[in-house]
Amino acid sequence: MAQIPIILLSFIFICTLSISNLAHSKTLKRDVKALNEIKASLGWRVVYAWVGDDPCGDGDLPPWSGVTCSTMGDYRVVTELEVYAVSIVGPFPTAVTSLLDLTRLDLHNNKLTGPIPPQIGRLKHLRILNLRWNKLQDAIPPEIGDLKSLTHLHLSFNNFKGEIPRELANLPDLRYLYLHENRLTGRIPPELGTLQNLRHLDVGNNHLVGTIRELIRIEGCFPALRNLYLNNNYFTGGIPTQLANLSSLEILYLSHNKMAGVIPSGVAHIPKLTYLYLDHNQFSGRIPDHFYKHPFLKEMYIEGNAFRPGVKPVGFHKMLEVSDSDFLV
Repeated sequence: MAQIPIILLSFIFICTLSISNLAHSKTLKRDVKALNEIKASLGWRVVYAWVGDDPCGDGDLPPWSGVTCSTMGDYRVVTELEVYAVSIVGPFPTAVTSLLDLTRLDLHNNKLTGPIPPQIGRLKHLRILNLRWNKLQDAIPPEIGDLKSLTHLHLSFNNFKGEIPRELANLPDLRYLYLHENRLTGRIPPELGTLQNLRHLDVGNNHLVGTIRELIRIEGCFPALRNLYLNNNYFTGGIPTQLANLSSLEILYLSHNKMAGVIPSGVAHIPKLTYLYLDHNQFSGRIPDHFYKHPFLKEMYIEGNAFRPGVKPVGFHKMLEVSDSDFLV
């Protein structure tokens, strides 16, 4: 019994020592240098809460706003950088790519311009990359395909052009891919269908071409895909019967393309299909009866096509608005 107080005292001493070491850990010079370079750049002076020289906090000073640090061994490193909606102006800060321990980079809703530098591929631990609502341009760098831990990629509402890099198919954990509202051209790489965890693919409002048949030509493709947005592009061809193999599909958005042909009845057997947007294409024939008996189908838009008289839509036709934040974890 007399040993118990000694054990407790030893435990308390060890805990106190650990906390003391944690409090006096130094921030890795590499990260301090990188964030101070960003702080000094012209458009980033709006980050007025960045006080002091140490982004992880120094003495009585707290960490910089939007900066999250973690302790690794004897040092603190920056693991998250979230600076959004503060009207940051200027090119994408290349110094960010020196923060090699980043798991989240969120710079959305600013006024960043120019390209994403190829050095972005250095951020091997990055899980979330959110750059939507900026003015970024040029091609999407294929080096993003080196970010093997990435689960969320938000590049929508920018001015990206060129083709979607097939290297994005090298991201085994990718769940959400947002590329809408850009100037992307060419075809969607069918290799994206090999992504076993991809749930949401949105390439709407671009200048993409091709057919759905080309997109789903790989056997067993898109096994987890729930939401597929192809609207407002230049897709042609029809809806292939094989689309019914995407058994997890809930939202299929094909509005405002140049697609034609009849609607295969097999699509009506996709078990969880909830929203179907076919409007403003060149579809013809009739809507299979199974669509009107589907247990989950809430909305089916059909206007602006060449369907036979008597074909009716489904639902109240409220606008479907799915916010990015609904999918950002």
